[in-house]
Amino acid sequence: MGGLRNTVRQELVARQLDEQLAEHFPPAGGAHAVRRLRVLDIGPGQGTQALRLARAGHLVTGLEADPAMLAAFRAAVAAEPADVRARVVVLQGDGRETGRHFGPACFDVVLCHGVLMYVPDPEPMLAALARVLAPGGLLSLLVRNGDALAMRPGLLGDWGTALQAFGSAGSAGYAGYVNRLGLATRADRLAPLTQTLAGICAPLHAWYGVRVFTDAAPDHAVVPSDPGALAALLDAEEAAGRADPYRGVAALLHVCGLRT
Repeated sequence: MGGLRNTVRQELVARQLDEQLAEHFPPAGGAHAVRRLRVLDIGPGQGTQALRLARAGHLVTGLEADPAMLAAFRAAVAAEPADVRARVVVLQGDGRETGRHFGPACFDVVLCHGVLMYVPDPEPMLAALARVLAPGGLLSLLVRNGDALAMRPGLLGDWGTALQAFGSAGSAGYAGYVNRLGLATRADRLAPLTQTLAGICAPLHAWYGVRVFTDAAPDHAVVPSDPGALAALLDAEEAAGRADPYRGVAALLHVCGLRT
């Protein structure tokens, strides 16, 4: 799963997503049965979450716009056993254009993780995603936390960038920032995002913080080799991501809405 920060991100999102799926889509045939869900993953990247859900028996469609990521995702799917490959569809496309690919209410779950930060105006994309969700469906968003942009530079002693972050948050629904790749991106604030979800008929149901303690780790930070140490780290991050005030200063917000 890559370095420390990505490992924390993927593991926490997986735990939080599994919690939401268990709550909203309980097995119909008893505790050991699998309810096969129709999942759309917008911008799946290398497919960490998409393939994890396909291995669990769900039908997953990945819609990826970036050619390099699309190739990586296809290679990852090709490396899976035949039964998993049969449950995955890979398409090239943009999440704002789901109407070109899918009809209304054709998915039980829509994932959009780490994508909105690259979209200048997220509302058209979110409306398009809500359209393809069936009633009662789950919309899972992972966004940069616009209310905590000063945390990373502050912890690293970059006081100038920390002060700029305070000014960028303002009263807008988002804040601009430059990410670690040097790209100008956006960070969403929870309160305006909650209003947007209500407006697209997928009101907020739950939210979590992701990477409270490890976001300032350097790019080369590696996962602890001791399984016990890794488990403790992940458990601490998970606990912080559920509790106030810690989750409010997480680098990322995992926001879950339910289609009405």
